[in-house]
Amino acid sequence: MPMRKSWTWIGGFGPGAMLCAASARVGPARAAWWAVWDGERLHERSYRTSGPVTVSPDRVTVPGVLDLTVEPGRPWAVRTGAMWTRKRPARLRGTALGRPVELDGLIDESAGRHPRQMAWWWSAGAGALADGRAVTWNLVDGLHDGIDESERAVWIDGVPQHLPPQPFHGFAGVGDLRFSALATRARRENFGLIASDYEQPFGTFAGALPIAGELRAGWGVMERHRARW
Repeated sequence: MPMRKSWTWIGGFGPGAMLCAASARVGPARAAWWAVWDGERLHERSYRTSGPVTVSPDRVTVPGVLDLTVEPGRPWAVRTGAMWTRKRPARLRGTALGRPVELDGLIDESAGRHPRQMAWWWSAGAGALADGRAVTWNLVDGLHDGIDESERAVWIDGVPQHLPPQPFHGFAGVGDLRFSALATRARRENFGLIASDYEQPFGTFAGALPIAGELRAGWGVMERHRARW
């Protein structure tokens, strides 16, 4: 039987700063990481334990790095077999690397007994539509990606709606969204039973989302991940 996995990932996105912090568990193994793009360069660190990273749906702290209050929005949840996830838009307020920040973002809480080997593409972002309404999105291919039930969602002024499948174009974008990377997190690890190979760039988005329409501005992440766990 596959090992139980769980993780909480929180990201915040904006024109002057983007960040994320996460804690994860695969069976008895723990990991945590954080990253901050300060508008010029990427700062990051990963741990093979929980380290100093504290991540919960209403708080993110990394001493000397992040001190954030998180205000979650309306959830979008789905279960696929023995796997479960809940995504929520969020407002993050506090400090990052000693600078005040106020960012829109996303909370990803996931758990379950995922298949031994998996690969997926993922995109999450936030911004404003052409008509000024706030928008947050979550798109995926390879995980919780059923046609009628999936974790794909768009929140327009905080109200979630399900999205149809969207094709990923590598790191060039997804669906009718075009992506331009600003800074990239990447890590490849192989511990025998557990291995992970991922890239996760922060960047800007342009184009349109189904249901929501054209973006005025958008920021967020793309991710390619292949895991053996």
